[in-house]
Amino acid sequence: MSPLLLVTIKLAAVALPLAALARGLRIYPSTRLVVLVLVPGLTSFVLLALPRLIWPLAVLDVLVASFIVGDLWTLPRARSFAVERRAGHIASLRQRHAVELAVSNLAARSYWLEIRDGAPHVLNPHPAEFAQQLDGRSRVFLEYAMRPSRRGAFTLTHIHLRARSRLRLWVRYLDYGCPTSINVYPDMKQLREYALLARTNRLRLVGVRRTRRIGQDHDFERLRDFGRDDNFKHIDWRATARRQKLTVKDFQASQSQRLVFLIDCGRMMTNEAAGLSLLDHALNAMLMLSYVALRQGDSVGLITFSDAVHNFVPVRGGMAQMNRLLHAVFDRYPQFVESRYDQAFRYVASHCRRRSLVVLVTNVIDEVNAHQVDRYLTSLVGRHLPLAVLLRDRRLFEAAETIEPHGDRLWQAAAAAEILTWRHQVLADLTSKGALALDLYPEEMTAPLVNRYLEIKARHLL
Repeated sequence: MSPLLLVTIKLAAVALPLAALARGLRIYPSTRLVVLVLVPGLTSFVLLALPRLIWPLAVLDVLVASFIVGDLWTLPRARSFAVERRAGHIASLRQRHAVELAVSNLAARSYWLEIRDGAPHVLNPHPAEFAQQLDGRSRVFLEYAMRPSRRGAFTLTHIHLRARSRLRLWVRYLDYGCPTSINVYPDMKQLREYALLARTNRLRLVGVRRTRRIGQDHDFERLRDFGRDDNFKHIDWRATARRQKLTVKDFQASQSQRLVFLIDCGRMMTNEAAGLSLLDHALNAMLMLSYVALRQGDSVGLITFSDAVHNFVPVRGGMAQMNRLLHAVFDRYPQFVESRYDQAFRYVASHCRRRSLVVLVTNVIDEVNAHQVDRYLTSLVGRHLPLAVLLRDRRLFEAAETIEPHGDRLWQAAAAAEILTWRHQVLADLTSKGALALDLYPEEMTAPLVNRYLEIKARHLL
């Protein structure tokens, strides 16, 4: 037998079983095995110079093959392990969400395992993989954290194990079905913070101002400590004498008013600010203001739209409305389509007949969109109270505010200033026709929007 033919037979004898193992059982050679196989493979070329060494080399090949096959039998079977995932079904955007994996070794011997959960990359699992020596008849609990970067409904289908043989020559991949559904909602942390600060009269820490009422509502609500901006006429002297501390009466603002959100989900809301899309910022602010309005006794509704109306949450009161709003928007994403303001405002006209504060959250960057916002929003004046919330591009304002620009920066500053002048004119046109308007940075819109709502209530504009 010629040496070249022998080398060819050896290669075929190695490659064919490896292909069969990989295809059927998902068993692959490790780097150690590749190095080990190269030894008899390279020694075969010695036969070109010394053909009489064929039998010693054949014995070497048999020993190496026996060594490799023997280690192959130490790989675990699929039924050697059992896995389980424990995770809450509700997570918040960009907030830590703990997940626990339980891996059980049902076999008598120990195995070296590498364990990875099948979580999508947008959930940002950390750590993404675990390496663990698992003793026989034992169980290990592994915990990692997700920080979802996108809202929506996600299904974790499998847990993946990579087991090594005793001598680390072979690697076997095992997949275990373990379906778990996780719904990622907009960040609710801001609502908990607001509730805590509201109970302790510290809302100024999140930028919410105490608005002085024009006129006075007469329904008594509660007694509280005197504040610097309180009217002396509202001091309750009996309570003050009893508590030995200045105490004032709080009166309820007008309740049972209506608030309707129109959230644009079209191409204008696909830009990002502070790592989130404009739509994410809009939804966070919408949920915060909805929470404030519902606590004030008002009713809240929602319409999301792009090239069609996607969601409609009828105007209702009560804190149960927060769940309806959350379920309506948690899997809503911005789309690269032109928004149909005409359809959205026709929907408002047909489904919201009682006078309401209609808050349109959108972005304008060209004459076409600005004209549509002006045309349809101002058509509500008289029947409703329209409020336009236009989202700024921070880069545009930074370019216009460059100190002593020169070169290319000069032209960029001039172009940015021209766009901002046009934008200011759009806002001026809206307010001159009876609509309210806010021009806000997306990441800073929550507190100004809440303040404007409280100001509207204080001035009895509804």
